Amino acid sequence: MVPDGDRLAPLSGTQASGNGQHMAPQPHRILFATSEAHPLIKTGGLGDVAGSLPAAIKALRHDVRIIMPNYRQVLLKSRDLRIVAKLELPGVTETVRLLECKMPGSQVKLWLVDSPHHFDRDGGPYTNADGLDWPDNAQRYTTFAQTVVKVALDQLGLDWRPHIVHCNDWQSGLIPALLAREKTRPATLFTIHNLAYQGVFSWSTYHSLSLPADLWSPDTMEFYGSFSFIKGGLVFADMLNTVSPTYAKEIRTPEFGYNLQGLLNHRADRLVGILNGADYTHWDPRRDKLIVKPYDGKTYQHKLENKLALQREVGLPVAKETPLIGFVGRLVEQKGFDLFLKAIHEIMREDAQFVVLGTGDKQLEQAIRQAAVHYPRQLAATIGYNEEMAHRIEGGADMFMMPSRFEPCGLNQIYSLRYGTVPVVRRTGGLNDTVIDATDQTLANGKATGFCFDEPTPKALHHALQRAVAMYHRQPDAWHKLAITGMKQDFSWRRSAKEYLVLYQQALSYVKNNG
Repeated sequence: MVPDGDRLAPLSGTQASGNGQHMAPQPHRILFATSEAHPLIKTGGLGDVAGSLPAAIKALRHDVRIIMPNYRQVLLKSRDLRIVAKLELPGVTETVRLLECKMPGSQVKLWLVDSPHHFDRDGGPYTNADGLDWPDNAQRYTTFAQTVVKVALDQLGLDWRPHIVHCNDWQSGLIPALLAREKTRPATLFTIHNLAYQGVFSWSTYHSLSLPADLWSPDTMEFYGSFSFIKGGLVFADMLNTVSPTYAKEIRTPEFGYNLQGLLNHRADRLVGILNGADYTHWDPRRDKLIVKPYDGKTYQHKLENKLALQREVGLPVAKETPLIGFVGRLVEQKGFDLFLKAIHEIMREDAQFVVLGTGDKQLEQAIRQAAVHYPRQLAATIGYNEEMAHRIEGGADMFMMPSRFEPCGLNQIYSLRYGTVPVVRRTGGLNDTVIDATDQTLANGKATGFCFDEPTPKALHHALQRAVAMYHRQPDAWHKLAITGMKQDFSWRRSAKEYLVLYQQALSYVKNNG
């Protein structure tokens, strides 16, 4: 329960003063716990969220601070670090330090959990150079969680106590479970960015963590004979959310629930969906320095220069009349990339070109390389990831393909809308919430922004691409209107941040009423 002296005004509205005048609401203190944050380190959507949402919340005049592990890659990119605390943790042989600096390009304060034995190593945050999970991930993120709890309870002499701890994905799932044991604690929010990743470990691993014995229970964190970190967040957090309204509904079904749908339905009154936002300071064709020619809705014709430059860059025939379709993302089944490959021969009969940028499953990488050799005038593929090229694809492509089997939110379709690059997407998760299918009705009322299909099949994807290519060739005026409508959509982080502030207030209310 938040102490009376720490309770502040609601996150919206005003606060009445003694003379009847209204004053602005006082700021809340928010500790944002994450395992990654762009531009320091990023593997997926969580990194984008952690790099943008706290800054958007701070811009609304709330005191938000990020806490994350001090990976080697993060240490190399951080500046002006100073030690603010040292602590001893059970089962950790070395002293853990808490380092402080600012997020790059931001005034958001950043705390780094410095445990070299756990985080100072080559490879990614969760996997080694071969793509295999670090064998001590449970120990690594237990150390992280225990440190966050001490910060949240102001036990490290920082003279700062948050009202809300915002946790993200399985790596911080233990934090709400540990905080729930405290009589006086901050409120907690747990955000599910991708339910497929759950942080599941064996009984022997759990036993080695020296955690409270009652966390091994079907009602807490035991999960079919194993120990699930994400379940800690789902069971104990005061509020839950996912990164799109549709995904919040999908994860309550057997198809998307990964055996947690029962628990999520049990807590459905605490579960909401909030769309991720786009960082328009980096993803906006009006001021994007990584594309050849800036443009906006009024100068949409300049997009053609970016298209022709992209065709030259990737070695495709320079042809302004031929629609260019982009794909940027992981080459994995979740993203539906195998659907594209299974229909490749039929799709290549269309009068269109494709440019692919991504990395992932080795078999899919090899398959797209072979397809590019087979169709050199229609398909260009770059294996790997290049931020600059990703921007040039958004700026130069006419369409953007996202045939995901599931997509908690997705960001590339949001970027594509802003760039007038018409998205072709499967109707799932955040794709369903951000793209409006081009039907006769939505085209007539001016709401259409892209092309959607339902079934995760090669045939359905091909049909959606056929529809898009046909409109591009036969209805240039309708196509122009479709692209411009997309460019007018607002999926800014400021909009999302305001929704999170409402969610924080709900979490605080639960703590107050049940403390």
